[in-house]
Amino acid sequence: MRVPGAREAGRSSRREFFSLAVGAIALSLQGPDSLPGSGPSGRLWDPSRAGRPLEPVTAADNDQAIQAIEKHLRCTCGCNQDVYTCRTTDFTCETSPAMHRRVVALAQSGQTAQQILDTFVRENGVAILMAPPKRGFNLAAWVVPPVAVVVAGLLLTRALRRWSRGGTPPATPTAAAAASAAELEWLEHELERFTD
Repeated sequence: MRVPGAREAGRSSRREFFSLAVGAIALSLQGPDSLPGSGPSGRLWDPSRAGRPLEPVTAADNDQAIQAIEKHLRCTCGCNQDVYTCRTTDFTCETSPAMHRRVVALAQSGQTAQQILDTFVRENGVAILMAPPKRGFNLAAWVVPPVAVVVAGLLLTRALRRWSRGGTPPATPTAAAAASAAELEWLEHELERFTD
């Protein structure tokens, strides 16, 4: 004889069993525990391996004039970014903080923004700038791309107009190109011969 409610208790125990099984599977798929000092990088016994401590932030680090100068200078670490972007996004780079300190030192010595840029160009060449100067042969880098875009647009417009009209209109036959009656008769005779 069954006790009333035993069936419901059996179902709830199955639900509990399946929920525990799913939870155990989920925990086993998570991987190793991510407690400090363990994990895929191994144990951390030496605090100096954690990285160099960051220098304290000064007022010059957030100065708009310094940031504007740094946005014109290319970082020489190979990231192809300006100094400001590199030093504020890549915390493993040691080149951009050094360049930042150099910009700050030059600014504190009384140099203007253009003088600071000229100092970097004199030391590293024109490649240190994010954009080439607008003079001499470098002027072509500023003029040629917009001119090329305009010319390509005009050529594309002309081609689209020609295609939308159905191409070039057929030429009218001239007197030299007109077929004579004898030639037309010969052509009809040849066509009849092939169709038979």
